[in-house]
Amino acid sequence: MHSSADLAIETVGLTKRFGDVDVVDQLDLAVPAGSVYGFLGPNGAGKTTTVRLLATLLRPDGGEARVLGHNLLREADAIRARISLTGQFASVDDDLTGLENLILLSRLLGFGRREAKRRAGELLAAFDLEAAAKRQVKTYSGGMRRRIDIAASLIVTPDLLFLDEPTTGLDPRSRNQVWQIVRTTVALGTTVLLTTQDLAEADHLADRIAVIDHGKLIAEGTSGALKASLGGGALHIRLRDPEQRPAAEATLARALRVPIHLDSEAVALWAQIPASDNAPDSAEIAAGALAALSNNDIPVAEFALGQPSLDEVFLSLTGHIASTEHSTEEQVA
Repeated sequence: MHSSADLAIETVGLTKRFGDVDVVDQLDLAVPAGSVYGFLGPNGAGKTTTVRLLATLLRPDGGEARVLGHNLLREADAIRARISLTGQFASVDDDLTGLENLILLSRLLGFGRREAKRRAGELLAAFDLEAAAKRQVKTYSGGMRRRIDIAASLIVTPDLLFLDEPTTGLDPRSRNQVWQIVRTTVALGTTVLLTTQDLAEADHLADRIAVIDHGKLIAEGTSGALKASLGGGALHIRLRDPEQRPAAEATLARALRVPIHLDSEAVALWAQIPASDNAPDSAEIAAGALAALSNNDIPVAEFALGQPSLDEVFLSLTGHIASTEHSTEEQVA
């Protein structure tokens, strides 16, 4: 347990309503200072609205919140002075160069001409953008745009940085660069609230993870604790013949008596084997399932039994995978 003094964010019953929809529904959060806190959920889960509330861009309809020790409603100005927000879309000017953007924003934040130029140069170097400093931002790649946008958020080092789905649409190399930026930022003392629907991102970066769905907090803890909470194991199977997957699905459903999940790869499927004090262990249950496939002449190319992934935890908690939910959160917001 953390005391209030150790928390960058603390909410109790935080609620935001648009029309008849509770986009944020009685949300309780406790975000430790100096950490990366993953805020995980599908599109429309309420993540972006929660960030807007905590960043003082929206007023809550219920509940209480403190950000960096300040009351959300009564001390909004004090909160704004200590936070920074990088949203899902770049906020820099496309027609200015990277250097011009950072100098302009530095000047708006009170830097003198010389100090603004110096700070812009430091950030361009830190974000590996020196070679593109004098190019218009509209010529930047997606990864470069995200980096310049995050750099703009760090002109004055914030105590709390909100990163709202910072790697959406990026290629793996650009995504890894953003991840390294996040790690470096936290090492300098900033707390990061990272909203994402990328479970691998949460797994790699977050010290703790809150899983939210339909505005409600449904689970919270470290990645390892969330995975362990399912118990049992996850059996992954790759078949030799993709045409036999329907038969394999039916056979496994009879043998395991649990839902069988189909992967995007046509030969792959998996199932969560629940833990039970009165049942055989996961390895014995998996062996029985593989024997059932063999008895039905369904050849297996590969199989693996291990700890559930964060994707599988999310599916177990919500009944759907994180990337397929469509919502009107942005529309109603």
